[in-house]
Amino acid sequence: MSNPQVETVTTGADKAKLAGAVVLLVAALVAFYALGKQGPWVQWGALIVLLAAAVGAFLTSESGKSLIAYGQDSVKEVRKVVWPTGKEARQMTLYVFAFVVVMALFLWFTDKTLEWVLYDLILGWKR
Repeated sequence: MSNPQVETVTTGADKAKLAGAVVLLVAALVAFYALGKQGPWVQWGALIVLLAAAVGAFLTSESGKSLIAYGQDSVKEVRKVVWPTGKEARQMTLYVFAFVVVMALFLWFTDKTLEWVLYDLILGWKR
């Protein structure tokens, strides 16, 4: 992370931006349903415009800027990852499938053994 110490400072302007984003979000939903008789183009247009305004208001706040910084740091970290080759990915997938089959057989064998011991030997319930 680029900023190891996080200090949250919320100003009045920042709170106003977040409140404005919430108001725009609610307005988008209200406009979508209120403009139902105007046709789908007007209805969806109002929804998209008001949602874009809400997102814009959120991204100008400190919370939005922190979210953008987090996303940029995440992209940097993903670029540092050494991804496996296709051959390595297939090989590891086969190992996982083989392990699952072996584990399934082991659990089936254990279940049948316990069933035989409990029902046939101890309780004497023959089928």
